Amino acid sequence: MNISFNWLKDFLKIDLKIDEVSEILTDIGLEVEGIENYQEYKGNLEGLVVGEVVYCDKHPNADRLKLTKVDIGTEEPLQIVCGAPNIQLNQKVVVATVGTTLYPINNEKFKIIKSKIRGEISQGMICSEDEIGIGNSHEG
Repeated sequence: MNISFNWLKDFLKIDLKIDEVSEILTDIGLEVEGIENYQEYKGNLEGLVVGEVVYCDKHPNADRLKLTKVDIGTEEPLQIVCGAPNIQLNQKVVVATVGTTLYPINNEKFKIIKSKIRGEISQGMICSEDEIGIGNSHEG
């Protein structure tokens, strides 16, 4: 997981350099795997929201897909077909809403559209960090 050093400094309330903080975190058991320079994310993460999975069940027409409903604060939860095997009820997730353009790590951008997947409506996409370009994990 990538964490902004500036965000971390808001909580630390001390004036240390990034390598000093990294060493302290590792010493107390919070291993820092690496330090990366700040970069702007393509699309500035526009159209991405955090939601909560309020329904999660097997897709009726597919073995490896799940049918979810995700509350993103709108009047009705979004129905989203999801391929992540680790998706669970009450989980907080990043959702790309319809119309959002994603810029994954592989640089093959694509736009989220309302679609029908194996006969079920999908009104967005539950994203892993590599799909939104902020890391390499595809675990959801």
